[in-house]
Amino acid sequence: MPTSIAPALRALLTNIIDYAGTFPPATLPCAQAAENYAGYLASEHAWMLRWLVVSVADLDKVPTSLDGKLSVLGDVEEPRAAALESKRIFTCSKPVYCEVPIGQLSEVKQAGSFAKIRTGSIKPEGIPSVEEVGAFIIACAELKLPFKATAGLHHPIRAEYALTYEANSPRAVMHGFLNVFLAAAFAWAGEKNIIPILSETDPKAFRFDEQASWRDRSLTVAQLQAARHQFIHSFGSCSFTEPVEDLQKWGVGQFGSPP
Repeated sequence: MPTSIAPALRALLTNIIDYAGTFPPATLPCAQAAENYAGYLASEHAWMLRWLVVSVADLDKVPTSLDGKLSVLGDVEEPRAAALESKRIFTCSKPVYCEVPIGQLSEVKQAGSFAKIRTGSIKPEGIPSVEEVGAFIIACAELKLPFKATAGLHHPIRAEYALTYEANSPRAVMHGFLNVFLAAAFAWAGEKNIIPILSETDPKAFRFDEQASWRDRSLTVAQLQAARHQFIHSFGSCSFTEPVEDLQKWGVGQFGSPP
């Protein structure tokens, strides 16, 4: 692990990305996504990686060597999976991330499962507002309901980006994963007004050293670790390299700086 990375940024980003290469906009063949994931596990940034996300229909294309590292989109128990992701609420022996409307979050909690929010889309109209994302995070914090995010979090800071890898891709303002995860960490620490953090577009407003700071508000490494362990688990991304390269480009928290 590069020693140059600020402790607070490392605490926020450890095991943060669930690689979902078979899903849009990447839409890679499953065998290629599995090969990529294995390569990322051997890379210097492997500490940021958590699971490989695949559909249950693709499981037969995934090497058994990755068993226990898979988050499977399906509605029934899957012995090869570390976790399941579903658009309905159910309970099994593995963690289940349920992508349901905000009004059903209490049912997710009662089922002993986790929540899931879709934070992006390949169409501008599919991207939720900062108010919608903020309401979801606060609702989960009040319920003490852990969640993961998926879609659209390829970039650290909120800004306008292309929504696909096509030359004529539509563009829209996308949520930043530093915005979402730091806002959630503040919410877990008791902060109710997280909309300004989710809305922030100035990279200089975020600082990472022995603490994580947004403007004049800060969290300790211990608070970040607690939020990650107990509340905000990860985000699914069809690219692992894009978030890493963007962090290097921005130079946030010394990421990409020489040791």
